[in-house]
Amino acid sequence: MLDDKLLKILVCPADRGPLVLVDQVLYNPRLHKAYRIEDGIPVLLIDEAVEVSPEEHERLMAQSGS
Repeated sequence: MLDDKLLKILVCPADRGPLVLVDQVLYNPRLHKAYRIEDGIPVLLIDEAVEVSPEEHERLMAQSGS
């Protein structure tokens, strides 16, 4: 879906930390925020981020292997 080179340079706009690609979203496990990918383009707008519940966080982290 997203090129590995691109994934290595993408960062969260809120804390400038790395993101994890899981379930077709870019996820920031530190802030529990998920950013959607629309037509292959990451939507990295803070106002567009979705807050992730603790349960969803655990599920996403288990799927990511982190």
